[in-house]
Amino acid sequence: MRQFSSDIAFTSTVKAVQTMKGSRNNYSRMEMGGSWETTVTPALATFLADLDMFYLGTSNAEGQPYIQYRGGSPGFLKVVGEKTLGFADFGGNRQYITLGNLSDNPKAFMFLMDYVHSRRIKVWGTARVVENDPILIEQLRDASYPGKVERVILFQIEAWDINCPQHIHKRFAQHQIAPTIEQLQRRIKDLEVQLTAYKTTQQ
Repeated sequence: MRQFSSDIAFTSTVKAVQTMKGSRNNYSRMEMGGSWETTVTPALATFLADLDMFYLGTSNAEGQPYIQYRGGSPGFLKVVGEKTLGFADFGGNRQYITLGNLSDNPKAFMFLMDYVHSRRIKVWGTARVVENDPILIEQLRDASYPGKVERVILFQIEAWDINCPQHIHKRFAQHQIAPTIEQLQRRIKDLEVQLTAYKTTQQ
């Protein structure tokens, strides 16, 4: 039984290293102040609504870790319940490493990245694969994406934490920069027309 939600990551060994490195007192105060969140808060729900990618970590029965990139339309990782997130799973390269890992070991980790605003959220918990549930599939599918949903994956939250934004390089999705590019292209065309007209008057 964990005393604090952050104990899912701060094991006794980790705490010993924190003590040795001089950071234990700071994290001890964090623990006494309430530790990490364990449910979906309005702030997390808002973060997820704009999220178009994340990294899913699993490990096999031997403890070998595996990280998988997951992408979709903004908000494709959905809130299913107070402590549950879910997303539709489409056909890929058919290696099924994540599915196999979750069959052996349900412990999982989500690394949620917002490169535009230099934010990241770490989520610890367990995950399970749900097959042949048309109601859940309909709830989690993206109507704008034509691919066939093969199954869904549900993630049960045990703890989550917003990480320091330091050293996160800004990156922008295509749909975020497209309006700016279109505006610049229109401006270039306008200037080209003006330049052509000016050259004509000078002849």
